[in-house]
Amino acid sequence: MTAPRHAYDPLDLSSKAFWAATDRDRDVSFAELRDRRPLSFHPPTEDAVFPDPEDPGFWAVVRHADIVEVSRRTEEFVSGQGVLFESVPPEMLEATQSFLAMDDPKHAKIRGIVRAAFTPKQVQRIEAQIRATAAEIVAGLPDEGSFDAVADVAGILPMRTICQMIGIPADQQQTIADAVVLQTGWGDPDIAQGRSALECIGGAIMTEHAVAAELVAARRQRPTDDLISALVEAEVDGERLADDEIAAFFVLLCVAGNDTSRQTIAHGIKALADHPDQRAWLAADLDGRIAPAAEELLRWATPVMTFRRTVVRETRLAGQPLVPGEKVVMFYSSGNRDGAVFADPWSFDLQRAENNHVAFGGGGPHYCLGHFLARTQIRAMFRELLARFPAYGAGDAPVVAGNFIHGVKSLTVTV
Repeated sequence: MTAPRHAYDPLDLSSKAFWAATDRDRDVSFAELRDRRPLSFHPPTEDAVFPDPEDPGFWAVVRHADIVEVSRRTEEFVSGQGVLFESVPPEMLEATQSFLAMDDPKHAKIRGIVRAAFTPKQVQRIEAQIRATAAEIVAGLPDEGSFDAVADVAGILPMRTICQMIGIPADQQQTIADAVVLQTGWGDPDIAQGRSALECIGGAIMTEHAVAAELVAARRQRPTDDLISALVEAEVDGERLADDEIAAFFVLLCVAGNDTSRQTIAHGIKALADHPDQRAWLAADLDGRIAPAAEELLRWATPVMTFRRTVVRETRLAGQPLVPGEKVVMFYSSGNRDGAVFADPWSFDLQRAENNHVAFGGGGPHYCLGHFLARTQIRAMFRELLARFPAYGAGDAPVVAGNFIHGVKSLTVTV
């Protein structure tokens, strides 16, 4: 490994052991860094999928204000070199992250192709469909006994919604759902099932690209009113997108269109079980209280825990000089527990008046494209769930191992 230009911080944010700890235990480290060393340098992550001997490590951005600043200073902090901790080969970036790992002007052009599908007006058009799907899911749950809140609730609504928007046929939706779980949860032994990280990621991407290729070929013959047709017919600088560009877009939509809602619903079901007073307050006036409650559910869950940028100009952040090539990793989990922004941040408070969480990012051009859609799904699901089950019990919620997605593997709910 290249000798680091800076001393590594004594606190550990890089190891598998750190990410296997509980949220509260991790926040002990984050709290110290927020208070004393808002920008700290750390070694590369343990057991990287793509080991890079030239990687000296990363700067950890843990304060809410600094996360917002990095997100919006896109001239100095770019996404085009990847958004994960480790350096990913260019071909992998191209195959999976699409406009997520691009910078303007190309980022704006590619993102703009599907932006119209995620506007408040368009999401409002499909809200009735989302609410009907949520109602169908909840109606299928048992009156007595137990069910898995992940497999039977949280994992269904967002994947079904994004698949319908993309144009994925019903008989291929479970295939895509399984591939997405494998692609984002490869670091968890229960998900990997003895397969290496590359086998998990590569297998998932091959599956997703194969489905994308079928859909692209079909839509070229007969376009319909879905996102795949929009991608097939779109032009950027006078040229149509290549098949591999559409496939990468497809992968990103499948992953990003699923995980935020899925994990927030799962963590939210657990949080409401653990805080019955908050659940009772919400259930007493679902329509009037669900909107602010959803924001607290998002803050509490923080479904995406980290995102990276790369420095491309000499600059400063939190008083620290930074030079081109250095990585900065924004820790959304830390930003959403920052006491400078959130009063009593470890209090689960559905009535929280000011809730400027960073569950969808810190703003700027990379702010989550699907935030209106995710909010609509979360509100719809909890309306239905609490209308039928105003009281329920929940067991433990084991989380997926890793430093990116704050995933829940399973959650037994008793009714």
